[in-house]
Amino acid sequence: MLLVLLLAGCKVGQNYQRPDVAVPTRFRSAATTDSGTVARVPWRDFFGNPELQQLISTSLEGNFDLQIAMKRIEESRAYVRQTRYALLPAVNGQIAASTITPSKNSLNGLSLENFLGAKHLEDYSANIALSWEADIWGKIRRQNEATRATYLQTEEAAKAVRTNLVANVANGYFNLLLLDAQLDIAKRNLALSDTIVRVIQLQKDGGEVTELAVEQAQAQRQTAALLQTQLEQAIVIEENGLRQLLGDMPGSVPRSTRLDAFPVADTLLSGVPAQLLANRPDVRVSELGLVAANARIGVAQANMYPALVITAGGGLNAFRASNWFVLPSSLFYTVAGGLTQPIFQRRQLKTQLEVAKIQQEQAVIQFRQAITNGVRDVSDALVQVEKLKQQEQVAAARVVTLKGAITNAKLLFTSGLANYLEVITAQSNVLQAELTLAEVKQQRLRAMVSVYRALGGGWQ
Repeated sequence: MLLVLLLAGCKVGQNYQRPDVAVPTRFRSAATTDSGTVARVPWRDFFGNPELQQLISTSLEGNFDLQIAMKRIEESRAYVRQTRYALLPAVNGQIAASTITPSKNSLNGLSLENFLGAKHLEDYSANIALSWEADIWGKIRRQNEATRATYLQTEEAAKAVRTNLVANVANGYFNLLLLDAQLDIAKRNLALSDTIVRVIQLQKDGGEVTELAVEQAQAQRQTAALLQTQLEQAIVIEENGLRQLLGDMPGSVPRSTRLDAFPVADTLLSGVPAQLLANRPDVRVSELGLVAANARIGVAQANMYPALVITAGGGLNAFRASNWFVLPSSLFYTVAGGLTQPIFQRRQLKTQLEVAKIQQEQAVIQFRQAITNGVRDVSDALVQVEKLKQQEQVAAARVVTLKGAITNAKLLFTSGLANYLEVITAQSNVLQAELTLAEVKQQRLRAMVSVYRALGGGWQ
């Protein structure tokens, strides 16, 4: 027993140490190296719009993917509770009764009849059996370590689902604002097209233009009408998709905010890349997978060393029911201990150790890959925030220029100094410019969300 206690302090395998990862000191396109980061900002503070807040809150309660993730946490938590008892012995109780009637011509039958004067043998037993494996090499403790890491993985995975859900709901809301804005543009252009068609029809009636001019103007009007129906279709589909994220059936999504009225952050604090190790749930999932893989190496190593199993049992036993509970004559007990050293297992144990080491090396690669992906996601989102602001300024100036052009074209056409093609071309250019400006505004909002998600925000 003294030897067992001394060996119990041994623990095979190495304790987890985070591998060296070459993390840059700042994100590319980051405006500062300040450690402040929007990843720590709760989503209610990041998205100040009440309508969007309500949508996100509803999705966090009803989204199906998040509900599944929470059930996985409960499942892993049950296994963690089991690990608390892993070092305790297993105890089983048993009550049994049996009778055996051997052949009269068999040795057992002759012996039973000659020595006991009986034709059958009865046996009655009530006992408790105990079995305990001494955790000499820390195998059970390593198994518990892997189980706890797996449980923490499910928690971090749920955080990742929350982060993506918050971002997806916000992007869906912004998509609806974009479609609303584009629908307004299409309706305005349709009304403008009606005016142009009437003007050209009047000129055609006056003999100033041909039927071809009327047909061209009508074709331009039909383009605006077609765009309107396409946008109305897209709005319904986008609303249905957003309602699915909320865990609801298809239906409308209430909104009163206009795209150009939604505030866009010009600068977002990104912190430093090293903070992704704590803020991004997917990076934490990857590292916890590495922790579990490291612990499994210790389990595989411990399987190659001797295992000490102690068994004990006791209870009541008798070969007649009338004597079953006669004390103390029917009492019995057994105690046994055995040390088992694997010698030849057809290479199974060595293969398990080799596979565990390979899986640990894979986990290291996946961990480094997760960090690299995270740094890239943030860098890409930051450059989008910076460049889309410039693109919006150019697109807005282009709309102003083209609106002036269509006004001039209409005046010149009315005065007979421009042909109908110039008016139609100017109108088409304004339509595309306004649609592009609305899309750039929406992209700025999505870029803001991308920075927030890439940094690991949204699960708080």
